[in-house]
Parts: sequence; C-alpha cells; structure tokens
Amino acid sequence: MKFSKLLLIALSISLFASCSSDDDDTPKGAYDNGFFILNEGSKSLGTISFSSNDLTSFTKNVYEKENGTDAVGGYLQNIFFSGDRAYIIAGGSNVINVVNRYTFKLIAKIDSGLVAPRYGVVKDGKAYVINAGEYSYENPATGDTDDYIAVINLSNNTVESKVALNSTANRVIEENGKLYITDAYNDKLLIYNIASKALETPVTIGYDGDSIEEEDGVIFILRKPYGGAGEIVKVKISDKSISRIALPSSIGDAGFMDIEDDKVYYTASNSVYSISTTATTAATAALFASDASYVYGFTVKDNRIYIADAKFGADSKAFIYNLSGVLQKELVTGAGSNGFYFND
Repeated sequence: MKFSKLLLIALSISLFASCSSDDDDTPKGAYDNGFFILNEGSKSLGTISFSSNDLTSFTKNVYEKENGTDAVGGYLQNIFFSGDRAYIIAGGSNVINVVNRYTFKLIAKIDSGLVAPRYGVVKDGKAYVINAGEYSYENPATGDTDDYIAVINLSNNTVESKVALNSTANRVIEENGKLYITDAYNDKLLIYNIASKALETPVTIGYDGDSIEEEDGVIFILRKPYGGAGEIVKVKISDKSISRIALPSSIGDAGFMDIEDDKVYYTASNSVYSISTTATTAATAALFASDASYVYGFTVKDNRIYIADAKFGADSKAFIYNLSGVLQKELVTGAGSNGFYFND
C-alpha cells in the first residue's frame, strides 16, 4: 500500500514536470521563434517581413497584417527589444512604433522628441535612441551640432531628456553602463556614461566608423571610408588602446560586420570574409561570394549568414546561407531590406 502511494506521487510529479516543460515550449505568439526582416522602404512607408527559424513559414508584411491601415512609417531603420515589446524606429516619420514582439499588435507610438531617429538600445528601463537631426556634417565651431541621444522612459513611452553629441552619430551599443557610438563623418568613437549622464573623452579611430560590436572586453568597429580601403579597429575597453586590421583594397568596398562564436565576419562588395577575434591580419580569401548585387544588411547567427540584397522601388531579397556559403533559403521581402532581428 505504501509503495503504491509513493509510485502515484512519483507519477504525478513526472506528469507535472512534463506539462510544465511543454508549457515552456509553447510559442508566445505567431511571431515567436523566428526573425524579422526590416525593409527600409520610402520616406513615407516601410514594411517588415517575418520568417520562422526553420525557414518553412514566411509572412511578407506582418505590421500591416496585424495592424490594418495604421502606417508603420518610412525609412525604417532599426528594431530593438525590451521584455515582450519590440520598438520599430521609422526615421523618415520621426516615430517609434511600440508593438508586442510576439503578436506584433500596436501598443503605442513615440512621436515626440525625435528627429531622424536611427538606432536604439535599452538599459534599466530606458531606451537610448540616436537621432541624426538634419543628417549634416557636424561642426561644433559653426554651431552645426544637432545630433543627440533621446532618453526614453519605457514605462510611459516619453522622451524625458536629450543628450547633445556635438558630432555626427551613427550606430550604438551598450556595454557595462556606457554607450559606444560610431560617428558617420568624423573620426571619433563617442562614449556616453549612463550613470554620470556625461560624455567621456572620445577615442580617435579614424573617419567613417560604421558597424560596431563588443566581444570579450573589446569594441570592434568597421570603418568604411568612401573611395578607400576598409579597416577593422579594435578598442580595448579597459584602457582605450587601439589596434587595427587593414582590409586590402583589392577586395572592394567594406560593407558590414558581425561577430559570432569568436569570429569576425565582414563583407566587401558582395563577398563574405571571416577572421578570428584575436587575428591581427585580414583574410586573404573570401568564404564565399553571395548572390546579392547590393549588400545592404548582414547578420551572422547560429551557424547561418543572413544577407539582404536591397532594391528600392521594388521588392528586395534576403539570402540565408550556412557558414560554408551554401544557400539555405531565398526570400522575397520588401523595398530596401536592411536588417535581421531575431525573436527567440
């Protein structure tokens, strides 16, 4: 009798654990376990596509599907996440659309205090969004200093303050309470200390800093100077020391960079290259040449390489490869596809 009771208890615990495990795997919405493709579009209208991680399901325009006639805005620039929310930056419309990241239903619009917003990150319940202002060359001597960080309180979706950058802001990452911001037209890596609410002394890295990533205490920046050879700049966070990896001019114009599993992946023209994060010289041969005629978006994640082949005024394409360059999927997206954002 005592054995039977113990067996019954054990079976009950097993069934409960099994059900709990199944519940944990239940999708939180139609757009769980997949990735969004941001399509920049025109000044007035961009779109967002979605693919499941297994590449078997694809929806070309998820925002319109879930929100009807509401317009997401134009020149879509970036998506960032916080909790169960996704924040879609529409730089052409000076608005950030707040949606549930799993259902894509609209929750709110942040449409005040923004001027050409570009990229955003979240830290301790606040979003820090780079605003490009008039997209002009920033020259503090002449008063041309309109780029800034909009600090957004995510509890009420309002811009609570602005931080003047006195420089031309581009991309941003957050690491250990500091924002690291590349400068599109000047030669500095900007640093903003969130706790002290102050800009620190910038690091001189050279003109045209663009893609930026952090790995093992080092900031990696891809410089892609117009008409010149590209360069990967490595800035050690602890002492701000710099090392450089020159990209040979023979590979063409540098494009985008990402880091995955201790490897730096970067593009030049339509080809993909890879080096170790500890490398001191550039790759001499490409991993593969992509099918893209104009690479406009690039991400590496979980043994796949994602490339956006952008067209404007027509549908773009997204190509998904394995790390050896074998094509896994080709998707027809929307105009000006520029980025991939993973929802899992």
